[in-house]
Amino acid sequence: MAFKLKGKEEKFFSILENHASLTYESAEMMERVFKGEVSKEDAFLEIDIKEKAADELVNETVERLRKTFITPMDREDIQLLIDQLDTTLDNIKEIMDKMLMYHVGSPSDGAIRMSEIIVKCVKHINKSIGYMGSLKKDHVKVEGRVHQVLKLESEADNIYHEEMAKLFTECKDPIEIIKWKEILSAMEDVIDGCEDLVGTFRRVVLKYA
Repeated sequence: MAFKLKGKEEKFFSILENHASLTYESAEMMERVFKGEVSKEDAFLEIDIKEKAADELVNETVERLRKTFITPMDREDIQLLIDQLDTTLDNIKEIMDKMLMYHVGSPSDGAIRMSEIIVKCVKHINKSIGYMGSLKKDHVKVEGRVHQVLKLESEADNIYHEEMAKLFTECKDPIEIIKWKEILSAMEDVIDGCEDLVGTFRRVVLKYA
């Protein structure tokens, strides 16, 4: 199925792309905190602004779905994509919230690597969302990015388990253990959410390409 979109129909893809861009920018900002390039406070404020803008896009999507008679994809698919994107951004904000609230120290190398993986996953998702309006032509590109996210998720899963094991064997401060356990779990949630998103991409490709 090839999409030939004009006006209101095309706007749905523009909204998805804008949300994906906000999510990617937020992931990059989070990574900069892990690498010590920006303060937790500044990053949280900026991500909070992006998260609020993304919420407006979710609301706009719901309103347009209600008013638009013909949509370029099934309404359920559009709603699922924007909801999963929004969950990803919410979870990134949660990571920053925990880092700020808990006054954590310097992240481990493994935690930094997980932040890098989050950025890479979200970048692949951002690019894939850009292909949603031309799946007939670009479905192979989407599938390639799906494979990359799945590989990154597997790598992150290994790092997560290694980092959790180190926490309980090497960290002597029980409070620090609790802090980083929650942060690492929140990072794992973001990456698992990316895996869910690319699963949605695959279903969408099967339906429309």
